[in-house]
Amino acid sequence: MSTHKQGSTPAERVGGLPNKPEQPVNDEPDFKALFHAWLESHRASFVDSVGRLVKQPIGSFFTCLVMAVALSLPMGLALLLDNVERLGGSWQRAAQISLFMELSVEASEGEALRERILEIPDVTDAEWISREQALEEFQQLSGLGEALRELPENPLPGVILVTPREVDRDNLEALRQQLAELPGVAQAQLDLLWVERLGAILKLGDRFVFGLSLLLIATLLLVIGNTIRLHIENRRTEIEVVKLVGGTDGYVRRPFLYMGALYGLGAGLIAWALLAYGLGWLNEAVTGLAGLYGSDFGLAGVPVEDGFSLVLGALLLGYIGAWLAVARHLSELAPR
Repeated sequence: MSTHKQGSTPAERVGGLPNKPEQPVNDEPDFKALFHAWLESHRASFVDSVGRLVKQPIGSFFTCLVMAVALSLPMGLALLLDNVERLGGSWQRAAQISLFMELSVEASEGEALRERILEIPDVTDAEWISREQALEEFQQLSGLGEALRELPENPLPGVILVTPREVDRDNLEALRQQLAELPGVAQAQLDLLWVERLGAILKLGDRFVFGLSLLLIATLLLVIGNTIRLHIENRRTEIEVVKLVGGTDGYVRRPFLYMGALYGLGAGLIAWALLAYGLGWLNEAVTGLAGLYGSDFGLAGVPVEDGFSLVLGALLLGYIGAWLAVARHLSELAPR
């Protein structure tokens, strides 16, 4: 006869203790495995994109070259405008304040007043022009030398040319009023017309560069979008097969995004090289012209931070253009 107690459970009949509940098996991969798979997928897409570009070196180079020319035009104009702004300190020189002295002011008094003006914090330089120097310069510039020599006395006053530290209109006007109150000053004249004209020209140039940049950015997006569209059409059958076996849109999109970014990177580097070479070539003529006027002015090259910004911007444009192209055509690649 069986010695087990009636009503005992199977767990009690095995060792006299209840069995522990079975632990659920975790079939999901851990984060490390998922991250490794994600990196491997990106690595494979990047290598595939580089390989396809290398297989068509001439076509890839000319695509990057077209994008580089479009990128270098607005960047080059912006750099030229920056050089114009610093041309020979023209801002400060154009904003000089002319102090016309009274006829009774002697040369020694004019020199003393010039020294006093140099102590003003908002003044960087002051030049005294005596009555004799003013008459001599006027005779040379006007061509009336013989007629002016017949005058009984010199009608021209002494002048102090004051160079301000800043070119802000409000600050210049306040400085002019301060100088006009100095003893011996008959009139203080500030000619801002040339400064305002230059500022208007530079402002117009900035707007032109901005508009040109928008137009060329749209052109770059079209170029990269059309290029990526051709790559998509060449791989249509391959992509359809990938989607049939369960490939996601992100998996299909990834190689083309890398391809667009690589196009942009190449275009940015070529544009940087074109700008550096172009400014260096143009600088030879600029320095020669400036030397004829006794100036050592020269064009500044491409700043390193601007060069890196250019490359980064080109890379982002290539990425965005590829994204737009793939997003437009991805729906057409659905399995039939």
